[in-house]
Amino acid sequence: MSAMSGKVVHNVYVSQCYQQNRQIIGTQYQRDRCAPYVHNFLPFQGGKLAWTGISSMQLHTLSKHQSGFVNRGTVYCNAAPTTSVVPSLDKVDFLKLQNGSDIRGVSVAGVEGEPVNLTEPVAEAIAAAFSGWLVEKKKADASGHLRVSIGHDSRISAQVLQDAISRGIVSAGLDVVQYGLASTPAMFNSTLTEDDAFLCPVDGSIMITASHLPYNRNGFKFFTNAGGLGKADIKDILERAADIYNNFTTEILMTSKEQAHASIKRVDYMSIYTSDLVKAVRKAAGNTEKPLEGFHIVVDAGNGAGGFFAAKVLEPLGAVTAGSQFLEPDGMFPNHIPNPEDKTAMKAITQAVLHNKADLGIIFDTDVDRSAAVDSTGHEFNRNRLIALMSAIVLEEHPGTTIVTDSVTSDGLTTFIEKKLGGKHHRFKRGYKNVIDEAIRLNSIGEESHLAIETSGHGALKENHWLDDGAFLMVKILNKLASARASGVGGGSKVLTDLVQGLKEPAVAVELRLKINQNHPELKGGSFRDYGEAVLKHLENSVESDPNLQKAPVNYEGMQS
Repeated sequence: MSAMSGKVVHNVYVSQCYQQNRQIIGTQYQRDRCAPYVHNFLPFQGGKLAWTGISSMQLHTLSKHQSGFVNRGTVYCNAAPTTSVVPSLDKVDFLKLQNGSDIRGVSVAGVEGEPVNLTEPVAEAIAAAFSGWLVEKKKADASGHLRVSIGHDSRISAQVLQDAISRGIVSAGLDVVQYGLASTPAMFNSTLTEDDAFLCPVDGSIMITASHLPYNRNGFKFFTNAGGLGKADIKDILERAADIYNNFTTEILMTSKEQAHASIKRVDYMSIYTSDLVKAVRKAAGNTEKPLEGFHIVVDAGNGAGGFFAAKVLEPLGAVTAGSQFLEPDGMFPNHIPNPEDKTAMKAITQAVLHNKADLGIIFDTDVDRSAAVDSTGHEFNRNRLIALMSAIVLEEHPGTTIVTDSVTSDGLTTFIEKKLGGKHHRFKRGYKNVIDEAIRLNSIGEESHLAIETSGHGALKENHWLDDGAFLMVKILNKLASARASGVGGGSKVLTDLVQGLKEPAVAVELRLKINQNHPELKGGSFRDYGEAVLKHLENSVESDPNLQKAPVNYEGMQS
């Protein structure tokens, strides 16, 4: 670093100096413009994507953009010493964009009481911060480039955020590969795939999505070949981003735009991802070319990113997909919320199965990391029933293994897993990353676990690198159908229904999410945590005084009975 001179930039050297003195000093990293062969097209163009007309996302309205309150020192970004920061950038608390192990915010104006805080400059700063974080993790230096892939779901703000993310990465000296419309699981897989023609593997990956949230929201998920980032990583990135953002200049924003335009690559990575899913089903059926021939399977993508599953996975395997619905991407989600937990969504796929007399129905959330299914009689496989079905399939392959779930699963599921299937049910904290990390931890201490699954539909398998992949979860179900057919067992989806026979369903299953007014007089100026503890203590006392209620003996959070 002592040999560097000239402009100071937010490039690969940002992260290397960041922890040393909180100031980033370096020269513009001269990037090698040579790149291997790539496909010059984006997948899944068309549909109803509304990319234009979002005035709040344009650079000329910088007065609407906001900056962070975090101040960890001076960070200079590609600006001459005399260049002033952009005075019209408003304040934003970057840390409030954190949502567990994701980043989420409001990206489109128009909803009362929800001001835009995930703007193009904010996204660009976050991307530059992720680049610095990635350089540190990979221990990279100026002798080689790191490469980052970017994909998005069908949200209306997706493309402008993709471009902003690209600018942040390029300005940091890293290479960018845009995938266009993609699924979250595919983005992680791009860090593992080895294929030079598709510029894989990438060193890091960013998925632009806010799952099933309304059209005005968006966000980011981050991956390396080690998996998704954790909460501490996201906090670190947001703190770096706030520093970078606070020192943006007009010159920086214009320069990064010019650099990105000249250097971004585009590939059709989804073709690789879907091909791997097809191969997995064929392999399970003894390398049969069309193992699903004769099956009628309908897909409901909820106008998210999962429409590919019908034409790119099921049809090559021989399945009939007539009656599939809402496959076209439309970020306004005009038909129903793309969420397997939503009753309206599940009713839609159930009706499609019954109306078309299909053998199976499959439904995905917006970015395809969650899924659910419906059998030919309209019997739903979601929440506890999906966990039961996946547990039955996994325990056939790995007898006695531990199934890790979140804490809100039923006692009937525990009895089913342990008494009927011969496995072990391990409840843990809510949050798909918590559940996955716990399964990984159990394996590390010698307790075999092959499935981590949350009631929301997030399901991860050890064989699939612990990625919560809704499409791969459905592939496991398709494998069961295909292998049963290969073994001479007919009956359509009855083989799946039979696997969950004996599961005792709860008489009532209602989930309520309450917003707490932190200005409420009962908080008496105290912390939210103290108030929450008081509420839980009150509930615990109520349980103890009611003979019809019993507190769950094993509990990792809140209060269960």
